[in-house]
Amino acid sequence: MKFGDKLKNLRQQQGLSQKELALKTGITTRSIQNYESNTRYPKDVSILNKLALALKTNVNLLMESQEFCPKDILLSEIQALFAGGELGDEDKEAVFQAITEAYLDAKEKNKKYRKK
Repeated sequence: MKFGDKLKNLRQQQGLSQKELALKTGITTRSIQNYESNTRYPKDVSILNKLALALKTNVNLLMESQEFCPKDILLSEIQALFAGGELGDEDKEAVFQAITEAYLDAKEKNKKYRKK
């Protein structure tokens, strides 16, 4: 299931309109519409955290999608961290998992280039 479809289902399960979700999260209604139509994706972990909190779910459930790459989002968070920002414990764990996953993916993909 795509990210936007998952978001829409969770929102509807909570009985929220797009406008109500926008008010609860501080995200614009237009952004919610874009996410649900699968034309845009959150570019920041803090947005995912707001959505997860408002929808009474966790970030990992929202990010479970083949076309949605949490590594790209976490990369921006890592850059902010190195610039003097701070990450919460949950985000630190997500960053660690994403880095580990990226490492293992790269290692698996590069097996074909190893000398035998």
